[in-house]
Amino acid sequence: MSQAVLSETAAGQKMNPQQVQVAATGFLSLFSLVGLSFYGLPFFYDFMVTEFGWSRTTVTSGNAFGKIVVGPLFGFLAGWIIDRFGPRRLMMAGILMGGLALVGLSQVSALWMFYFFYLFNALGYVCGGPLPNQVLLSRWFDKARGKAMGFAYLGIGIGGAVVPQLARWLAGWLGWHAALASLGLLMIAIALPLVWFVKDAPEGYARQNVEAAPPIGEILKSRAFYLLAIGSMCSIGAVGGTNQHLKLFLSLDQGHSQAQAANVISLVLTSSIIGRLLMGWLADRFPKKYVMILIYAMVSAAIPLLYFASAPGMIYVFAIVFGIAFGGDYMIIPLMAAELFGLKVMGRVMGIILTADGLAEALSPMLVGYLRDQSGNYVNGFASLIVLAVIGAIAIAMLPRKTSRS
Repeated sequence: MSQAVLSETAAGQKMNPQQVQVAATGFLSLFSLVGLSFYGLPFFYDFMVTEFGWSRTTVTSGNAFGKIVVGPLFGFLAGWIIDRFGPRRLMMAGILMGGLALVGLSQVSALWMFYFFYLFNALGYVCGGPLPNQVLLSRWFDKARGKAMGFAYLGIGIGGAVVPQLARWLAGWLGWHAALASLGLLMIAIALPLVWFVKDAPEGYARQNVEAAPPIGEILKSRAFYLLAIGSMCSIGAVGGTNQHLKLFLSLDQGHSQAQAANVISLVLTSSIIGRLLMGWLADRFPKKYVMILIYAMVSAAIPLLYFASAPGMIYVFAIVFGIAFGGDYMIIPLMAAELFGLKVMGRVMGIILTADGLAEALSPMLVGYLRDQSGNYVNGFASLIVLAVIGAIAIAMLPRKTSRS
């Protein structure tokens, strides 16, 4: 994208060249580590079910295994490293681990290999994904933070919209094993160069902010922290459970072709682009708490539409509504955290919250897969996701409103 286009993202203010570089870095990092990797891997689940005879619980358990092991051990540590040393070096390590994990997953022939490479996939996500990007963007942007975050998170939407079509084309041409390996190498080629040259923070940031950082213990005692953690866990769990099973549901339960399933998934991620821009714009103009409630309410309303997926056109209505909602879901969490707690402890706060969110995002697909394996349909699994989304909206509605202390 051109510098002129990037400069328009700052809510009427011109970005300086370094901010343009930061926004582009966030865009391409999230395009690769979340768009291509996180939303690309579920496209290959039905191939694994067919070739290896694994259950749906098994193919969705790799993400859970990786995040259960990696999240609690490295989530807070990654946040501490970012607050202490900056996000850049951690991002480079994450990009390399995430890309090589896909190469490894493309060569699995046994379940232990599947889990082993998912560990590196989870490490890549923690070290190079949303957490360091959120901190990087928050350090470089102030008044236009929501717009900048919305632009960077477009990378997820665009990457996620592109990857079903790209994966389908590569799998048809090279086979699914080589297709998955190609995505891993492409991730590294796209994301690593800009991260190599980006600066951790503007000049003077450390002198102005780090020395006065409040103890994390004060935040851990606050009611708002736990409401934000519970709310985000529930909504992210609902979104993750839906996304991880969408290709399985469409191809194996609804009988859609690979092309039709790819088109629906692409529509979800294309709609998420609208959601990221819209919610970022709203977050700069209205209380972030109310924007967050709107997003979570839309998630709650979208999932029930899957019960009527066989009705003509209904799956596309779901794709648009759900896509807009989840487009803003991940982006609004760091904005709300910055408003509640300020930037001085952003790395540590988001390290904890994203670790919790990652566990919810990993475990909910396993729960849905188990319920599907037991009952033979998705009725109970989708119901569990709806309950999660509603609980998330209630928790956020109980949050206080605060002015940012950053």
